[in-house]
Amino acid sequence: MKQFEVPNGYRSPLITAIKQKRKADDKLKKDFSPTLLDLGTVQFYLARHFGFCYGVENAINIAYKTIEENQGKRIYLLSEMIHNPQVNADLIQKGVKFLHDTNGNSIIPLDELNSNDVVMIPAFGTTLELEKIINDKGIEIQKYNTTCPFVEKVWNRSEQIAKKGYSIIIHGKPKHEETRATFSHAASNTPTLIVNDMNETKMLGAFILGKLSETDFIQYFEKRYSNGFNPTLDLEKIGVVNQTTQLATDTQAISDYLKNIMVEKYGIEHIESHFAETRDTLCYATNDNQSAVIGLLETTADLAIVMGGKNSSNSSHLVELCEQKLPTYFIDDASKIIDEYEIISNDWKTKNAIKVNNYIPKKSVVKILMTSGASCPDAVVESSIQKIAGYFGKQNELEQLANEWMEY
Repeated sequence: MKQFEVPNGYRSPLITAIKQKRKADDKLKKDFSPTLLDLGTVQFYLARHFGFCYGVENAINIAYKTIEENQGKRIYLLSEMIHNPQVNADLIQKGVKFLHDTNGNSIIPLDELNSNDVVMIPAFGTTLELEKIINDKGIEIQKYNTTCPFVEKVWNRSEQIAKKGYSIIIHGKPKHEETRATFSHAASNTPTLIVNDMNETKMLGAFILGKLSETDFIQYFEKRYSNGFNPTLDLEKIGVVNQTTQLATDTQAISDYLKNIMVEKYGIEHIESHFAETRDTLCYATNDNQSAVIGLLETTADLAIVMGGKNSSNSSHLVELCEQKLPTYFIDDASKIIDEYEIISNDWKTKNAIKVNNYIPKKSVVKILMTSGASCPDAVVESSIQKIAGYFGKQNELEQLANEWMEY
């Protein structure tokens, strides 16, 4: 896989050494057991896979090259490039300005742009409508496109399904930038609808089976379907794709549920004419990170720490998995670890910050599970490990352990 130039400030010598050793020992990625950093009175268990993915490194690489090649020009991003506060803050410090917030609300009016400006597409992609507005201003937006290749893969899958006459059902968070972009691309080819979760999917299934009226459908899925969507006709042939960072188990369950609905309505002998079998459209990093957390949770521990931006979908799902088993704290950097008694954690559902006291139990040996989202720099993870190790007086042991890993 292609390697990218990523600023050293995002790297961690310790974690890089660990990842390289684990990769060399497990080239087929079949071992999802965690890596133990044993410091005696505190033990850190690192997930087999975490941190920057291909798409994020690709986006960072393009963004920094764009800045370097366009000195003196005004440089904009359509929205946050990725959901990570450190990376976005660094881009702002280098002069990049965001045109929209994560919900698509305008920060800088597009009327202020001119043909001499540089505009980058974020890793989530963008809508065809917004892309056209920028292009009509004489700005070559595709020249600086950081869209993740795995997001584009979903768009291509949607187009393939559309050509066979299927409508698209997107499993995604309706307000997320990636879902909005995927909706725009899919809707340009075929009738398209967004479902957020299984509850909404069951409502959709009830309509398909004639248990809900068209009025109910329109009210329930308002603003979730494409222009001209005819629920009676357009739900006779469907295929499911997703926002790439959703929980794999959730997407599979939604796809299976809708397939069973179509079997119930049309019969198993006609299913291929009414339901498009699609391979999972989650990106490899989402799959790997979620599988690694499942492996991580087989370890008995006292708490888990998940690092990532509070708006990061893939990070939030890692928190969701961890908190089913043990106390879990969701932070974006080491500054949220106030001291050995207090931590400020983000609620992955509401995005609100919550102050938690006595998060580290008083035990002779404390075991901590650690992972991070695909847009979180490894340096953030290492700094958090260093900070907690310091509370146990284990800085020297951690440094020695790091040197041993880097000697492999």
